[in-house]
Amino acid sequence: MTTTSTSLTIDVPEDVLWALQQRPDEFADEARLLLAVKLYEIGRLSTGLAASLAGVPRSTFIFLLGRFGLSPVGVDAEELEEDYENALRASHPQ
Repeated sequence: MTTTSTSLTIDVPEDVLWALQQRPDEFADEARLLLAVKLYEIGRLSTGLAASLAGVPRSTFIFLLGRFGLSPVGVDAEELEEDYENALRASHPQ
């Protein structure tokens, strides 16, 4: 399946690039990733579509979600820890 894409252009003040110490291409890559992560976080994109937007393989995107404290399964790390502790208590009743 072939997909088409649309290019968007945003003006980025030189001061922003200087403050971030990034070249325009580095900023563009990071902006795409951040947009993809946010759209995934608010439930607008699946991991597959968000990965496509970020320009990385889905497996890489899933790994990168951890950098932002997000889970690819819709729960955060605290919820997983709580579920794990509950499972341990249930399997070893006192």
